[in-house]
Amino acid sequence: MEALQVAPERLVAWLGPAIGPEHFEVGAEVREALVKGDLGAEAAFVPNARGRFMADLNALARRRLAALGVSRIYGGGHCTYAEQDRYFSHRRDGVTGRQATLIWLEP
Repeated sequence: MEALQVAPERLVAWLGPAIGPEHFEVGAEVREALVKGDLGAEAAFVPNARGRFMADLNALARRRLAALGVSRIYGGGHCTYAEQDRYFSHRRDGVTGRQATLIWLEP
């Protein structure tokens, strides 16, 4: 919040579409990097039959924002992999499309 020069209680975060936890497979090295310094983040990873982990990016983002003091966190309910008619997914299709992220500050 220091970079934004605003108190975290004044912020509202909206999590946009992302690959969902049923489709985002990562290796142990990615899991280790994301739980480093936050052992509670382990709950965002479920081991799978391939010896890898299914990761919940929305849960990880919520944890990080909450740790910074942001309490108003919304969204995060759309899966870019599962919702083929609405979103691009490189993991699903092997090609990329374009999506946008918006951030703004009100005076």
